[in-house]
Amino acid sequence: MPDPIAVNSMFGRIASRYDLANRLLSFGIDRWWRMQLVGNVRKANPATILDLATGSGDVAFALSRGLPQTTLITGMDFCEPMLVEARKKQAAAHGAVGNIAFRQGDGLALPDPDQTYDAVTISFGLRNMADRHRSLTEMHRVLRPGGRLYVLEFSQPQRWCRALYYFYLGKVSPWLAGLVTGEPGAYQYLCDSITQFPDAAGLAEEIRRAGFSTVAVKRMTFGVVALHMATK
Repeated sequence: MPDPIAVNSMFGRIASRYDLANRLLSFGIDRWWRMQLVGNVRKANPATILDLATGSGDVAFALSRGLPQTTLITGMDFCEPMLVEARKKQAAAHGAVGNIAFRQGDGLALPDPDQTYDAVTISFGLRNMADRHRSLTEMHRVLRPGGRLYVLEFSQPQRWCRALYYFYLGKVSPWLAGLVTGEPGAYQYLCDSITQFPDAAGLAEEIRRAGFSTVAVKRMTFGVVALHMATK
């Protein structure tokens, strides 16, 4: 499992270039993945949402744009420099995303009472948790009965494209990211964390073990990414 101190330091160093690197390395497809997440959250019409591992806030902002402005969204991350970037973008929006509150918090010990939220979203952040089971049980704890969990995460791609994909992750993406962020090692970590992460079925089982039921999976982009949806 990842070392939380090292992960926090790594994201702090790349925070100012994080969004640009994501667009470049995903060829812009990350926006479409977020749209799929938002569309599924909208079906549940939650009044309160925790966007955990919110980073620079892209998912929180997408949720704000795609849901009623009465929806209260908490964007939470343990890396303060990433939250600084999120708050900069919020200030630049001149009140258009005023239903978001950004807070620092640890995904292994969420600073909220039981049954606080109608929905929890986490996008490309579960891999970075030092203890996935503990993080998932914390998400379960802060959800109200009937609340929904949405996990958007890298997965294991279809077998036919796996070799090419891992070559891109291991060789090309650290080099490109190094040009943009000056931190190629951060994106070598990205590659390593993806290759060691469970496939869609394996993650679905981990979510069930944390107490969730009716886990549904939507695989996208040849299985490179999967959206897991579960109910408390």
